[in-house]
Amino acid sequence: MIEGLAEQVNNNENLVWMGRFLDVDFLLEIGDVSYCISIHRGRVIKVVKDIQVMQSWDFSIRGGVEDWERFWSELPDPGYHDIFALTKTGRVKIEGNLYKFMTNLRYFKILLAMPRKYKKRETEEIDYFEKVENIVGRYLKIEVLGRKYRVYWEEAGAGIPLVCLHTAGADGQQFRHLMADTKITDRYRVIAFDMPWHGKSLPPSGYQNEEYRLTNALYAETIRAVCRKLELKSPVVMGCSMGGRIILHLARHWPDEFKAVIGLEGADYQQPWYDTEWLNRPDVHGGEISASLVSGLVAPTSPSEMRWETLWGYLASGPGIFKGDLYFYRSDSDYRGDVSEINTKKCPVFLLTGAYDYSCTSADTIRTAEKIEGAEVIIMENLGHFPMSENPALFKHYIEPVLDKIEGMPN
Repeated sequence: MIEGLAEQVNNNENLVWMGRFLDVDFLLEIGDVSYCISIHRGRVIKVVKDIQVMQSWDFSIRGGVEDWERFWSELPDPGYHDIFALTKTGRVKIEGNLYKFMTNLRYFKILLAMPRKYKKRETEEIDYFEKVENIVGRYLKIEVLGRKYRVYWEEAGAGIPLVCLHTAGADGQQFRHLMADTKITDRYRVIAFDMPWHGKSLPPSGYQNEEYRLTNALYAETIRAVCRKLELKSPVVMGCSMGGRIILHLARHWPDEFKAVIGLEGADYQQPWYDTEWLNRPDVHGGEISASLVSGLVAPTSPSEMRWETLWGYLASGPGIFKGDLYFYRSDSDYRGDVSEINTKKCPVFLLTGAYDYSCTSADTIRTAEKIEGAEVIIMENLGHFPMSENPALFKHYIEPVLDKIEGMPN
């Protein structure tokens, strides 16, 4: 497979164009067999097996035979579907001068997955392209921790308020499919807002003189300020990723303000496992590397169109925004000692995590739920870190029963 890599790469015009500025030699080790792969302007010009003495390379990617075989299988198991999933668990090691690897991350992710034999799978189709979607967008102004913000929000439907919180580095359009689903909007007033600095929401005055950094206090108070401004009575809050983390804090400290909370890809803590400095550098395209980094968090079973719609939010993200959000996620939201104090009789807690999510793993979510008496946990098969946008049809099967249950709860 590796010796045929040159033909695969060089016949892929899009991949060659993507790597048009790339010149590099790297080592690919599969068990005790090594290959030195030379790339010039995106083309593989040489694949050398059995490395010679004194041969050099820029970086190496090393893994065991079984791990690579599982990575290249037709449908990899969770944890084996992305190169970073393998590095997080230590099954693969990437070492050396990583500059060219990280600055061309999407190129290398595609190249490394090329030996994989894909099979087209049938997916459930939902018509999201009606002539006019019943989604209305507006702006509101709030003050949080002494600063004023102009926040963009969208809504659709009527009934129980359902406030949706987007992932780190993205924006509220991740929930557009949920807002286009009349079976949900007939019962719920679905609201999605862009956090300040994200999407159509502006950064505050003076932003040019600071580095964006989301803190626990800023995040929680922004959510509460939006709910107050919209005069929402006992809203349900559903957040994904960092949104799935903050809902635990809301339930712990302000249970009387919310009817229930839903954490998608949520847990009380994750151990940091990658260097965020790559995400905000003048010599690295921030949107490109952010999208490439999270691309493996989309399940391989998700439709291609929905995968790229999800990744667009990262490709279009503002400079340093993903990194700034990760300050909250990695450094300012360790709830391991707090979640056991959540009273689910006052504020019910539902945690749903995709089986292919290797950032917030199923084990992370289950561990968290076990600390919260009365919390309900669901592991969503064939979904990853962005269930509402990467595969909305499948996500619907998991979220509808939860919303049904919340609807039946007393106010």
